[in-house]
Amino acid sequence: MKRTSLAAIVAASLAIAAPQAGHAAWPVFDATNYGQNVLQAARALEQINNQIQQLQNQAVMLQNMAKNLQRLDFSSLGQLQGALNRIDGLMMQVDGLSFDLTQLEGQWRQQYPSSYDATVSTSDIATAARERWQSAMNAFRQTMRVQSQIVENVRADEGLLTDLVNRSQGAVGALQAQQAANQLIALSAKQQMQIQTLMAAHYRSEAEDAARKAQAEEAARETTRRFLGSGSAYSGN
Repeated sequence: MKRTSLAAIVAASLAIAAPQAGHAAWPVFDATNYGQNVLQAARALEQINNQIQQLQNQAVMLQNMAKNLQRLDFSSLGQLQGALNRIDGLMMQVDGLSFDLTQLEGQWRQQYPSSYDATVSTSDIATAARERWQSAMNAFRQTMRVQSQIVENVRADEGLLTDLVNRSQGAVGALQAQQAANQLIALSAKQQMQIQTLMAAHYRSEAEDAARKAQAEEAARETTRRFLGSGSAYSGN
């Protein structure tokens, strides 16, 4: 009985597994081919991801280049030039000896003669001494005016310096940072030029005062010589 049942089961299984006549064959799953297709699809997806990453990197690079080329929308050149022009205007407002070399030579010969000829009266000598004194006073006054203007410029530079430093620190690219740094250097150069101008005015006033004192001594000797004359009036003859 058991043998009969086992044979029946085997026969039934073979009947089910074998294709029946008049019906299409069942599809067969090819695992090897499927695996190759999946691998190819994965590789294609990886290439696409790499291309997307490259495009993203290029986009970031272009954005950085645009930032680095972005200009600083601020210029302190006008303010710096204006401050220097005000000082230069004060330097040109001189009543005494000029800073112009050609004019200086003529003024020097007139106010500081190496000798006095007989046609120059004692009154003229005294008048010239008074003019030299006034010229020296004007030179000192001009130096003090330049000092006052520089102090005013330095006060204005405090705000400008703060603005430039903030713009330098907040620069979005290399060009903005460089432009801000260049303006800071220009501010430093302007301050150095102010100091040089002040030194020129100061040394000029000191030099003019020293020349005035030396000329006053020469004028005093000439006046004394004229007062004493040749001395024959006081001889026993």
